[in-house]
Amino acid sequence: MKSVTWRIAGIAILGVVTYAFTKDVARTTGITLFFHSLRFALYYWHERLWDRTNWGRTAHPLADFRLRTDLTEQDRLAIRRFLEDGLYLLTQPKDRVAGVPAADTKQRPALPSRA
Repeated sequence: MKSVTWRIAGIAILGVVTYAFTKDVARTTGITLFFHSLRFALYYWHERLWDRTNWGRTAHPLADFRLRTDLTEQDRLAIRRFLEDGLYLLTQPKDRVAGVPAADTKQRPALPSRA
């Protein structure tokens, strides 16, 4: 909503300034519509180009990690148990996989407060 109101304010301000110079509603409308349409198109292509760069981005530590697709059910259960035991995966009893013992009810340690 904030960006919509900002865009409306920009259109209104440009309209008022343009009308102050042209004193013609048709020209003011044309100039305002052209300007904001051009800005919209340029913004779109600007974002597309920036999306292709890596400047300022930090790669995820596992970005180059290759996953195996041929995991057996036993492998999946072992991974699930490992994640539950390390408290990386907290599940409710109804979500548990059959044959995998429940993780202890230990809680994650509290994060230190910023004081």
